[in-house]
Amino acid sequence: MSKSNPTDRPRAAPMFKAPQTPAQTNPIPSSSPAFGTPAHPIRPFNAVPAAAKQSVLPILLPPATLRPVAFRTFTKKHSLTLTSSALQVLATFIGRHCGTGWREEGLAERVLEEVAKSWKNYSKGVIVEGDSTELKDILKNLEGSMIGGRIVASRELSRQNSLNLGPSQYGDDSTTRLGLRPGSLGREDSQSSLGMSMLEMDENDEDALKDPRKWLKVIDAFEQPRLVYNVAKKHFDRDSSKPSLLPQASHKTQVFRNRYNLIHQRILRNESFQTSAVEASKTPSLKRTSSALATAQQSYKLTPIANLLGRNGSNHMILGLLTISPTGTLAINDLTGSIALDLSHAKPVPEDGAWFAPGMIVLVDGIYEEDDNHGGTLGGNGGVGGTIGGKFIGFFIGGPPCERRSVTLGLTGTNGEGDTTAGGGFGWVDFLGVGSERAVGSKMRKLEQRLLGKRLEEGDGVGRGRMIIVGEINLDQPRTLQALKKLLGIYAAEPEDDTPMTFILMGNFVQHAVMARGGSGGSIEYKEYFDALASTLSEYPTLLQAATFIFVPGDNDGWASSFSAGAATCLPRKGVPEMFTSRIKRAFATANAEAEKEGGKRADGDAIWTSNPSRLTVFGPMHEILVLRDNMSGRLRRTAVQFASAKSSDGDGDVEMAPTPALPPPATEIDEDVQEAESHEPEAISEEDKLTHDTHIARKLVKTVLDQGYLSPFGLAIRPVLWDYASALQVYPLPTAMVLADTEAPAFCVTYEGCHVMNPGGIVAPGRRGVARWVEYDLLNKVGKVREALF
Repeated sequence: MSKSNPTDRPRAAPMFKAPQTPAQTNPIPSSSPAFGTPAHPIRPFNAVPAAAKQSVLPILLPPATLRPVAFRTFTKKHSLTLTSSALQVLATFIGRHCGTGWREEGLAERVLEEVAKSWKNYSKGVIVEGDSTELKDILKNLEGSMIGGRIVASRELSRQNSLNLGPSQYGDDSTTRLGLRPGSLGREDSQSSLGMSMLEMDENDEDALKDPRKWLKVIDAFEQPRLVYNVAKKHFDRDSSKPSLLPQASHKTQVFRNRYNLIHQRILRNESFQTSAVEASKTPSLKRTSSALATAQQSYKLTPIANLLGRNGSNHMILGLLTISPTGTLAINDLTGSIALDLSHAKPVPEDGAWFAPGMIVLVDGIYEEDDNHGGTLGGNGGVGGTIGGKFIGFFIGGPPCERRSVTLGLTGTNGEGDTTAGGGFGWVDFLGVGSERAVGSKMRKLEQRLLGKRLEEGDGVGRGRMIIVGEINLDQPRTLQALKKLLGIYAAEPEDDTPMTFILMGNFVQHAVMARGGSGGSIEYKEYFDALASTLSEYPTLLQAATFIFVPGDNDGWASSFSAGAATCLPRKGVPEMFTSRIKRAFATANAEAEKEGGKRADGDAIWTSNPSRLTVFGPMHEILVLRDNMSGRLRRTAVQFASAKSSDGDGDVEMAPTPALPPPATEIDEDVQEAESHEPEAISEEDKLTHDTHIARKLVKTVLDQGYLSPFGLAIRPVLWDYASALQVYPLPTAMVLADTEAPAFCVTYEGCHVMNPGGIVAPGRRGVARWVEYDLLNKVGKVREALF
């Protein structure tokens, strides 16, 4: 059989011939290798006539007209930056091939979508250059698949771009066919993870992904993407500047600006600060309805501090940073100015429900009282950017209302797991570099159901989705290692399939800052303590082979304690240096080698030394666990503002005063001395009262931290912060779970606004002899519980 000419129409039997049209020409698709079509394809029955290509009337599309659409597609959706030359090239291409239907029919958005996806598969760069060879090749290939201004191979293109994960980038593994291989969620491609939303799940690769621990990722605070909220765009921008430990002084001001802008936009999204446009447009009426009254009561308005000038005696609500002025009095600052704050008559909301310390951003409702001597200003600066004369008398003070994670990410379905297209929020933002909620959220939920949900239903390996959290492991105390052996022995006795996913061991790993010659010993003794820990872990090889051990340092650990001497160090802080932990890593390598030698199976237990704070993610953005080691409750009690209302009695009525005592006998002073010298047994506190007190302290601590949305809500003199890494301390959006290891607070597990907060305390329960204590967190149900055992 002779080969036909590619330019001739292929012959077929009459019964298979498609109906002829007058203007029909050769409908053979392009034979470009980019689209995988053969050199001599068979003519499809539903081929669109090539004459349709001539129906598009080219137009001259100005780049400025296309800029909003290109910005929405490239920058907001794909986190790419278009240069002016690239925008000119795209405008010329769309005007020539899409014509007048580029806006009304949405042809331009489809073209830009395919160009953005193809660019991310060509290059790792985020800047799209107009004179680049990659962009020219993309447009050349795209031109061959367009008919009548439409991309006829859009679906095939999207699938090819999404699944074309070459072995040079991700390795030759069967799971790369999914596009969901754990390594594919790296930080380099975190902003380019949008293509994953087009992928299909492959049920044949279940064996390769049967271990949920493969999807566990530990994100160091120094490697976390540094995002800054852009007030003009109302979106998050990536800080592209190089961070430094000794930055410019302007970066210190930027830390406050970022915190304020983030909380300010969060408050404006709250329903209590949104005025109904329908009620505002109505004509005022004397008739009072319940709905109108409710709207008036729930609507609040924030007033900038600079706008208080000339409004003496008026009531306002202000949002600002609580600080201490150079004169020693309280003041409140925002981006427009500063004013003295009088809280002598203030009442906290809720009462005794949170701490308010200098360094926190608070809401204050009160009256502005003008200074008669200075006319309301100080230094003639009009209040803008300076201190306003007079004072603000606060009647109510409270923290900024918290926002649920589902609201922040724009999840509108049941339990925050539904479609995100109808909701607002920041679902497209990749906060941690593991993929955004809109990009990979739905796929990760299916994967979680396969790996954890089915096991729970079948009762096979139900304990695999657990995290064991242990706090304050003082290796220089013998009782600590005894308690740790008891804990590890409990989980080592369980079946291998039920081994917990990870163990989180938290410092301080020494009771005193030995690196600063505190307590006894120095760096040599400090290494010996970790060698003793390595010997303890080596006794449980099954745990080392099947679990990931994560170590989070405290303030007494090296190297930071060498110059802080156990005081509060800068946050975030790096992990323990490798020179002290080499024996522990050797223990894991030995356990894995023995498992491969004896059973012939591959063991990949691992030890990770991370920063404080750090974040753990499981299944991408599905589970985010924030880990912080800090004695925050004690610092809050020392620095919090005391209110007069808390000291006064609860009753508002008359107080019955005691009668005037009679004159004491001459021997009263001697009797008092004897009375003080005698031993008195203190009143016993009931277990119920102690439990109520511990619960109250836990809720107070959790509400304070999550309302602030910041892990160091103190002044920089109280808790230093590395300015360029302050974005790692933001608690926005709320994580699914948070570990706040505080030895000065009782152990607890509390849920607030959908965020489950856990405090394991110390591994050795204080005041109780021979009791080991830790927290066990269930990843699937998102619930933790405090566990205890005798040793």
